[in-house]
Amino acid sequence: QVQLVESGGGLVKAGGSLRLSCAASGLTFSNYAMGWFRQTPGGEREFVATLTWNSGLVYYAESVEGRFTISRDNAKNTLYLQMTKLKPEDTAVYYCAGKLDRAPHRFYTTWMQYDYWGQGTQVTVSS
Repeated sequence: QVQLVESGGGLVKAGGSLRLSCAASGLTFSNYAMGWFRQTPGGEREFVATLTWNSGLVYYAESVEGRFTISRDNAKNTLYLQMTKLKPEDTAVYYCAGKLDRAPHRFYTTWMQYDYWGQGTQVTVSS
């Protein structure tokens, strides 16, 4: 049974930082491209960042580039999202997702392209 479990969310003031983690189990983590998405109430699931299985290719949404850093540790089966200079508009539920793919040159920015999802973790940024 595949499980992706996010953690690290919380309440932070604007300008602050948070680090999200996504622990994967039940799959061969290094066979998966991984991504982070976020969703606000009534909103669509929005792409945040993604990286290939070996971290060789990384891609960010324009709204977070330069502030967020996606990374992974294949030995620990864990995906990370370091978020800095947080803004109130970053408030959302953050989800990690996995796509079975070891291609070194492809990444995925649409939530429907992913195979597995976590349950989400709430990030709230106060002004």
